[in-house]
Amino acid sequence: MPMDPRQTLKSLFDAALAAVSAAHVLPAHLPPPPKGRTAVLGFGKAAAEMARVFEEHWPGPLEGFAVTRYGHGAPCRTIEVLEAGHPVPDEAAVAAADRALALASGLGADDLMVCLASGGGSALLAKPAPGIRLEDKQALTRSLLACGAAIDEINCVRKHLSAIKGGRLAAEAAPARVVTLAISDVPGDDPATIASGPTVADPTVASDARAILARYGIGIGPSIAAALSAPADETPKTLSNARFEIVARARDALSAAARAVERAGFEATVLGDDLAGEAAELGAAHARLAVEIAEGGNRPVALLSGGETAVTLPRPGFGRGGRNTEYLLALAHGLAGAPGIWALACDTDGIDGTEDNAGALVAPDSLARAAAAGLDARAALAAHDSHGFFHVLGDLVVTGPTRTNVNDFRAILIGAGARQELPL
Repeated sequence: MPMDPRQTLKSLFDAALAAVSAAHVLPAHLPPPPKGRTAVLGFGKAAAEMARVFEEHWPGPLEGFAVTRYGHGAPCRTIEVLEAGHPVPDEAAVAAADRALALASGLGADDLMVCLASGGGSALLAKPAPGIRLEDKQALTRSLLACGAAIDEINCVRKHLSAIKGGRLAAEAAPARVVTLAISDVPGDDPATIASGPTVADPTVASDARAILARYGIGIGPSIAAALSAPADETPKTLSNARFEIVARARDALSAAARAVERAGFEATVLGDDLAGEAAELGAAHARLAVEIAEGGNRPVALLSGGETAVTLPRPGFGRGGRNTEYLLALAHGLAGAPGIWALACDTDGIDGTEDNAGALVAPDSLARAAAAGLDARAALAAHDSHGFFHVLGDLVVTGPTRTNVNDFRAILIGAGARQELPL
């Protein structure tokens, strides 16, 4: 029977999520038990589910806790699950960091600390460096999120203003062995960038953080300036007790989606798992590519991509939406109603920006339906109101927390009308 492009796109997203779920990827990577204690520390949007799976498969006693975003918890038997603020840290995130450092400092040479890391851990495990107030860190975080900086730049600054990031947690745990199992949400899968690398030796220096702030014109107060100028506060550059392993990444999600869409008769093209830059610019570029492919022949093609784009706002709090809906709004505007082209873009954690949707869908009639409702895509882009645009159309994708996180998932189906249902 003829396919429903909407359901096909959602099925591709489901296949991508299943491939990077903790239940699917974590059991094969558990380290051997130690002679002494096993302390588990989870941090990030996938932390609670990773903790649940870990304790289900761990052969011996364990202790510890996991901190995740509000609403992203999962029931565990032994590991305590905490929740805190994201993307801006709050007092609960500071309390979690204090507990993490206390847990690490109490370990000995025969003990093992297992860190279950995932995206979002930078905000969820947050302890400002000495002399910096949480309010200062919160204001700076909002400015970094609004300025269009890449995630590695944001996390470079975070590491140099933290008492736990940039390898400091692993240093506190010595001489205990530290094994980090991570679900990567960063383009390039750099361990030092995932959750700001609390168990990874930091290759950056404070002057790098100062240069990033200067590049984006972000003003800082005296306490932050002092922290970025104190040689004694530099992050650890070597760690002899820590091992890091990535158990899932964007490439895994895209590969699963590619296999699924090829079974439906599409030619799958993966544009990259680490695409970055402005969300609207990427959406416009993908619209041009999709139209070019559509005009070049009748072969059905699926364009897949991952990574993390940015949205530069005129000020913190301006507009409403996330980078995936902003990408789709620019894509829809660029497609201008081209027939036979459908698209989905979602954040794999289930939350696009600070809203309650994972992303949205674009159909060939999106602009026509928008015009009938009194909406203009160009005006919505200028106002950064992508959430409002797709909400009115009824095209938001709402999944709730997925409890995994390999960042953005994007799929464009070209020539979808002639395909059959996706056999997942």
